[in-house]
Amino acid sequence: MLGTDGFGRSDFRGKLREHFEVNRHYVVVAALKALSEEGTVPAAKVAEAIQKYGIKADKINPLYA
Repeated sequence: MLGTDGFGRSDFRGKLREHFEVNRHYVVVAALKALSEEGTVPAAKVAEAIQKYGIKADKINPLYA
């Protein structure tokens, strides 16, 4: 299981996982992107998942936020 230790950023683990982009939605998008890069899944599916899950592709990298 992917996890985080808090870093004082949130009182709920779900919000923390979202901040660090390790929740189930980000994992799905990363998997679809990898499959798209190898030609197994069309790139449109990646964009569809990003939109479906409301992921902000242009947000600041959580490492620096």
